[in-house]
Amino acid sequence: MSEPSEESIPSLPVMQKNKDLSRMNTLGIRAVASSYVDLQNSSQLVHLKNEGFFENHSPLILGGGSNILLKNNPQNPVLKISIPGIEIKKEFNGDVLVKTAAGVTWHDLVTWTVENNLGGIENLALIPGTVGAAPIQNIGAYGVELNQVFETLTAFDIATGTFKTFAQSECAFAYRDSIFKRELKNKVIVTDVTLRLSRPPHPITDSYYALQDYFREQSITSPSIKDVYDAVIYIRKSKLPDPAFLGNAGSFFKNPFINQSVLTELQEEYPEVPFYPADDNLVKIPAGWLIEKAGWKGKRIGNVGTFENQALVIVNFGGATGQEIFDHAQKIQGSVQNKFGIELTPEVNVVE
Repeated sequence: MSEPSEESIPSLPVMQKNKDLSRMNTLGIRAVASSYVDLQNSSQLVHLKNEGFFENHSPLILGGGSNILLKNNPQNPVLKISIPGIEIKKEFNGDVLVKTAAGVTWHDLVTWTVENNLGGIENLALIPGTVGAAPIQNIGAYGVELNQVFETLTAFDIATGTFKTFAQSECAFAYRDSIFKRELKNKVIVTDVTLRLSRPPHPITDSYYALQDYFREQSITSPSIKDVYDAVIYIRKSKLPDPAFLGNAGSFFKNPFINQSVLTELQEEYPEVPFYPADDNLVKIPAGWLIEKAGWKGKRIGNVGTFENQALVIVNFGGATGQEIFDHAQKIQGSVQNKFGIELTPEVNVVE
């Protein structure tokens, strides 16, 4: 049997010391990792396991750094997931299974699907972060959530050193939530995700007011997935700051769900309150609307502020510490709680 070529032998992971993370989190927090590994392929996880890396440490898993607040310098080693690759695995009955490595930038995947005329995630354009983080958060926007197109994912089990495939029924998906944020947090590492996408004719999700307004203004009566993709990018760019110029983590808080009776009381004082029906006699209220009504839109305190065009976004004007951003978020939560009696839950993961 011939020896494997040098190209086929996976490179060993390299441990770096005192790694600056300021460009690896979209809030632009200045933080330093005492130990840092950039993971380029899944087999490197096996090597790290065999070397006792996981037994001796509880690493911070870092994807695109778009949904994280580094409150302090990480006390544990940082494992950056940079595994590349997109491939079509199977086609049948108009469906296409697309397998994507965890390190691929999410928007790059969305762009690739639209360019290849594959429908299903065009509403999720321009969401920051990597593919590996998408199912953990069960990302969603403009009427679509990841779980609607999710097929399977592969994850590395840290305890056993083996890889496991998770079907949708095993992921316990909920609003901005999954089993990977709860029972399996810090126990598995996502290495790839497979989505079930569609060939034409594509079902189009355009129920959100902002999308309908855009199509009306553009005189688009039968939008394609490219039209939806373009609309979402236009809307997001008009509302959200670019992290390259103004540090932010996108939506800092989840949209809260309230009982119908609470909505009725709220409508007595604010008849214009926007809401979206949900299950179990609940309605979803935009957190940005609550924050704006509480007086926080465009408000700045020192190096931290609430974005002037979207109150749901907390921004770093430059030099803000993680603690300063955390304190700002807590003030917003307290203000909304006092004014409306509604509790806001952070969407961003806080690393102590």
